[in-house]
Amino acid sequence: MRWIPNQRIVFGIALLCSCMTVQASAQRQQLPEDPEDDKRLGLWLDQGLSVGLSADKSLDVEVHERFDEGGSNLYEYFFQGGMTFRLRPWFTVTPSYRYQRFPGNPKTEYENRLLLGSILSTSRGSWRPNFRLLIEGRFPDDRAGSARFRLRPGIDYTLPLRMTRPPVLVVSNEFFLVPGNNPFANAGSAFTQNRFQVGIRQPLTSAVSVRLYYLLQSVNLPAGWDTNQIIGISLSCKILSKKK
Repeated sequence: MRWIPNQRIVFGIALLCSCMTVQASAQRQQLPEDPEDDKRLGLWLDQGLSVGLSADKSLDVEVHERFDEGGSNLYEYFFQGGMTFRLRPWFTVTPSYRYQRFPGNPKTEYENRLLLGSILSTSRGSWRPNFRLLIEGRFPDDRAGSARFRLRPGIDYTLPLRMTRPPVLVVSNEFFLVPGNNPFANAGSAFTQNRFQVGIRQPLTSAVSVRLYYLLQSVNLPAGWDTNQIIGISLSCKILSKKK
């Protein structure tokens, strides 16, 4: 006779755990998707200006526009500025700030972002392996802030062409990790996004270069991984500091 009450207790605990699991799953489903996620074929435009202040410091300003839906919809644009410190020939650190807007997004209108980037790189003849770590503090206007870590190993290869300024093949893969609170829709994993990129950077002068790239953006959503293709065009300009 004592087994029946115990059965009821076990059944009640199992039912409670089941309800909590369903509720947590429903909450993940109700979170809005990250407004920076591209949809269908995308077109990304990037413009960067680096002003040399000294041999080991520069002021960097960037402007970016993001189009999706076949390049017909401007869904995101942002402005970014920071200082780059070349602590060693193979190590740079860049603290910066980004102001980001999402036109037409029903949930998030804008986002403030604090960034701390660091790059390790070395040269091996025509090869230049590198690794970038970017730490982001994200503060959208409509929800709690969060932290995100972006790890991007990559390699640059100067093509063996008889040119004054030969093109450079650029390949990288970036992993996005959100270890704590994630205010956007996700599959419940810290690994939220992956970006594989391959492109060609062509120096036009000693201070101006253009890069064409192809990018696969994969986002880890509650329904599974969603992958979209992106074509990008990047323009970079440098103003070198005058030697005294």
